[in-house]
Parts: sequence; C-alpha cells; structure tokens
Amino acid sequence: MANQNDSFIDEVTEDLRRDRLFAFFRRYGWVALVVILGIVGGAAWHEYSSRQAETRAQAWGDAVLAARQGEDPITALSAIDPAGSAGRKALSEMLAAGAEAEAGLPQKAAERLKAVAADLAGDPVLHDLALLKAVMVAGPSMDAAERDRLLADLSKPGAPFELLALEQKVVALMGADRKEDAITLIGQIQQKDGLSEPLRRRLSEMMITLGVEPKRDAGPGPQTVPAPAAN
Repeated sequence: MANQNDSFIDEVTEDLRRDRLFAFFRRYGWVALVVILGIVGGAAWHEYSSRQAETRAQAWGDAVLAARQGEDPITALSAIDPAGSAGRKALSEMLAAGAEAEAGLPQKAAERLKAVAADLAGDPVLHDLALLKAVMVAGPSMDAAERDRLLADLSKPGAPFELLALEQKVVALMGADRKEDAITLIGQIQQKDGLSEPLRRRLSEMMITLGVEPKRDAGPGPQTVPAPAAN
C-alpha cells in the first residue's frame, strides 16, 4: 500500500511540475522567441554586412587598378570615392602621391602626403606611413629642419615604422656627409630587434658604401661592425 501511495504522489508531483513548466512557457515563452529571433537576425545582418564590405573593397580595388592604368592616374586616383572609408581614401591619396613622384613632382607628392597625415591623426599606422613616404619622396629637397623633426617623431621607440625611419636618418646623414654619425647609427639599428632581412641587407650595403667591410657572421645578430675606412 505504501508503494502505491508513493507512486501516486510521484505522479501528482510530476503533473504539477509539468503544469508549472507549461505555465512558465505560456507567460515567458515570448522572451525565448525574441532571443532566438535576435540571434538569427544578428547572424543574417553580420553576413549581409560582410558581403557588402567585401563588395565595396573589391570595387575600390578595381577602381584603383583602372586609375593606375589610365592616362592621368593622379587625377583618377584622387577622384576615387571610397564609399565612406577614410582608410581607403588615404590609400588612394598615397597612390596618387606615388604617381606624382613618378611624374617628377616630388614636392607636390610630399605635400599631398602631409595633408593625408593631417587627416589621419586618429590612425597612428596610416598617419606615420604617410609622413614617412613624404620624407622619402621629397628626399634632400625637404627642408632639413622639417625632415629631422618628422624623422625624430617617426623613429620614437615603439612607433609603427621606427626602424624604417631610422634608416631614413642614416640616408640623411650620408647626404650631409656625416659619415661617422651614419656608421654609428647603422650599428645601433643593427642591434635592434625585429630587423627584416631586406633592411639588414640594405644596412650592410650602406656600410660598404661608407667604406666599412661587413662582418660575415652565421649568427642571428648584427651582420656588420664599424671598421677603419680604407684610404
């Protein structure tokens, strides 16, 4: 008899639990439905946005290629509409500056690049890239004080293009016939972490130009050391 009572109590308890569960779903089931719809809708919107972004990027790339192959790449590149992307607009302007430099207009190219940098104060990578390219395309025609100021900022520890800016400092020192300073700076750069193989090779070639024989060393450390210049 006790077993029958226990079974009856268990059945009643289970029915009560089921009724409470159904009541809960009737009252709050719409919340779960909203959550599910939100997840599905969010996934669909993300997919749509990704496809739209990909389409805009491809359209921009096609426009850039067409502009570079046209008769007036400078004007064409400047006229490209990046569809609201400040980064792509900056890259278009940098490419236009490159076309100006190739056309023998380094000063105009440098001014364009500095204007690009001024509009990119919130993007340190593109900002510094534009200024570094301005220094490189202007070369010795840039005012020495301005060049030194720009390179001092660009070569601060941790800057996005620190090592490349230091390389440009070496170029400036060589152009000013400050041979010993250039050799010293090259040695300092070679001690830094993160040197790419092309940069390491260019530094070695600069040493040779300055009359210093590269040290052949199989290790990963610096590949050149200052040595007396040959007479």
